[in-house]
Amino acid sequence: MELLQLQYFLAVARLEHMTEAARSLHVTQSSLSKTIQRLEEDLGVPLFDRTGRKLRLNAFGSRFLHRAERALFELEQGRQELRDLSSPEQGAIKLAVTNASTLPQILRAFRKKHPHTPFHVQMLTTQEMVTLLHRGEVDYCLSSPPMQGEDIECQIVHIDPILAAVPKGHRLAVRSSVTLAELKDEWFVGVKRGYFTRDLVDSVCQSAGFALNYVYEGNEPARLSALVEAGIGIGFIPSTAMNSREQIHYLQIEDHELVREIALLWHGSRYISRAALEFREVVVDYFRAYQNEVGNR
Repeated sequence: MELLQLQYFLAVARLEHMTEAARSLHVTQSSLSKTIQRLEEDLGVPLFDRTGRKLRLNAFGSRFLHRAERALFELEQGRQELRDLSSPEQGAIKLAVTNASTLPQILRAFRKKHPHTPFHVQMLTTQEMVTLLHRGEVDYCLSSPPMQGEDIECQIVHIDPILAAVPKGHRLAVRSSVTLAELKDEWFVGVKRGYFTRDLVDSVCQSAGFALNYVYEGNEPARLSALVEAGIGIGFIPSTAMNSREQIHYLQIEDHELVREIALLWHGSRYISRAALEFREVVVDYFRAYQNEVGNR
């Protein structure tokens, strides 16, 4: 049994289509087909049920997939560990986030300590992040809400209050807090359903006996502040997304607990490079300092 056979088997098992798997591996379909056939001959059993070029893992293939993934996983972990030991300065940070409001400050703090360490960031849904964690394609996920899963480690790094944001000059701009009932007749700007903050706010308002009247629903959380500032509507914005330079006034919610948890996720069984360990310290230190700053205001 060869390593190449396992790598090809994994690609076909994930895509369940010979042509697409060959394209992803940059090999010819005939070469891929012959490699899979030799693997099945070595094992003495078929791994797929075939219908034309489409394949579906059978009972043998499903059992073997777990073992193959584990074998390749251990080899990749060993490769990463040796690379880290031989060239620790070459490590790169791969990060996925559900919201980017705190990301610039965190990356700036990390770059000050490690100016030569590259990083790559993706904005994904929570389910997409967990999938990439399991595949080893990201080192960490910065997620709200926290996620649970097999081999997924989860550390809550911040409890983030969600505030009501109104433009300067609004009737509530002279207040420091407000009840939800006082907001029920307002026009609102927000993100679309499916975003955690939107779903949380809608659920809390529903428990209070009313639904928000949205005049804008979008896919870009960062745009909400500009819409509030322009007087299009008021919005619910996490405290970590506040910007003191904007002409916006923020109010705490008096009668309901409206907060989101921000968590750092990583795969508990995967090798963590020195650079990645130091990045985790930067994240924890950033939110600790942020919390102290908020407490001293």
